[in-house]
Amino acid sequence: MTAQSRAVVRNIEAGSSAMCPVCALQVKFQARLRLQQVICNIYEGGRWQRVEHYHLACYEEGLEPYGPPVT
Repeated sequence: MTAQSRAVVRNIEAGSSAMCPVCALQVKFQARLRLQQVICNIYEGGRWQRVEHYHLACYEEGLEPYGPPVT
């Protein structure tokens, strides 16, 4: 079985410092808003390469490049 890229929806946790590849803004925690992010494990040629973090809306607007996110 070859590993493939996948996406999951998670709450944004305090201390997050990832940059969204769609809008280039920080995916950051905001206590009162309880925002969600999409975290993607990226595999190329069956080998893990990196993790990308997206704002939920940016991932949806970017046409879900790694498939529909699992909740």
